[in-house]
Amino acid sequence: MGAQTNPALSRRAWLDTISRIWAWLFLLGMVIFFSIAGDGFFTPFNIQAILANMAILTIIALGQTYVIISGGIDLSVGWVMGMAAVISATAMNMWHESTPLWIIVTSGLFVGLIAAWIAGLVNGVLIARLNVPPFIATLGMFGIARGIGFLLSGGMPVPIYVRGLGFLGNGFLFYYHPNFGWSFLAPPPGLAQADLRNLTGYFPFVVIVMLALLFVAHVVLSRTKFGLHTYAIGGNKEAAMRAGIPVARRTVAIYMLSATFAAIAGLIYNIRFTNGAANAGEAMLLDTVAAVVIGGASLFGGAGTVIGTLIGALIISVLANGLVIMRVNPFWQFIAVGIVIIIAVLIDQAREKFAQE
Repeated sequence: MGAQTNPALSRRAWLDTISRIWAWLFLLGMVIFFSIAGDGFFTPFNIQAILANMAILTIIALGQTYVIISGGIDLSVGWVMGMAAVISATAMNMWHESTPLWIIVTSGLFVGLIAAWIAGLVNGVLIARLNVPPFIATLGMFGIARGIGFLLSGGMPVPIYVRGLGFLGNGFLFYYHPNFGWSFLAPPPGLAQADLRNLTGYFPFVVIVMLALLFVAHVVLSRTKFGLHTYAIGGNKEAAMRAGIPVARRTVAIYMLSATFAAIAGLIYNIRFTNGAANAGEAMLLDTVAAVVIGGASLFGGAGTVIGTLIGALIISVLANGLVIMRVNPFWQFIAVGIVIIIAVLIDQAREKFAQE
């Protein structure tokens, strides 16, 4: 007689496989659907637009990935981003117009990081040292960062008067014109205003920055002791402490890392839109959590990947772009993302249930 397959084991293996690949399949299905139903969706121009528009969301979500894997949540990332954007915009405006652009941008990043690090440090200390629940601690920082951002900006976006900043934020690595050929970092010289219509850019700068940060975050999470400790803390905090892991220090570092990515996202916002707005990241909070959860991270901690977060951010961005191209009311995006989040959580809970059987 042949060996009989255990139905429970088969069902568990099937569910485990589905939980790992469903987001990829869903993304592929959306791309196919919008490519057929939406005019101009699957074109180089639109694909680059999707990637550029998702850059800020992905960068913030990288920090949220570490937090959720560690068993916490950071509700303050959107407003920390806005606060950092306002502070860095104010700092960049203080330089003389003859100052090299790289010095201006670096100084803006530096002061934005300092502000964000203070917020991340407060979050981490409250959670790790004073045992304040992450939801409450980061919700409090949500209000503090929001208030500081609006106070410093007067409730209005802070315009940045720096020559070349907009080009840096919206530029491409390569340019091509049928009559002038290829050029690197800047459009071919000698282009008339009418020639710009036929100019095509490839590889947006912001996408390159996003991919570089994604690579670093992936390596740190999957190849370093810090990443291993992050998973251990989220999987079982007490066991991690007994194993000698400095849980409190690592938790503070994780929330400061989340704030770091928020500050970088604030700077990217500044150079793309040439202004710093306190509410720049207001809509990002729920989307960062959605991207991480859709990408396979468990809200109970101990599971998740940076690549999964990228897929989650892609799903959200493709949904938004596809609905716009199909001329669907953009408010349907919120409903669609909400449904996808519920599906992701149900799959995660089902996997946890069968893992315990």
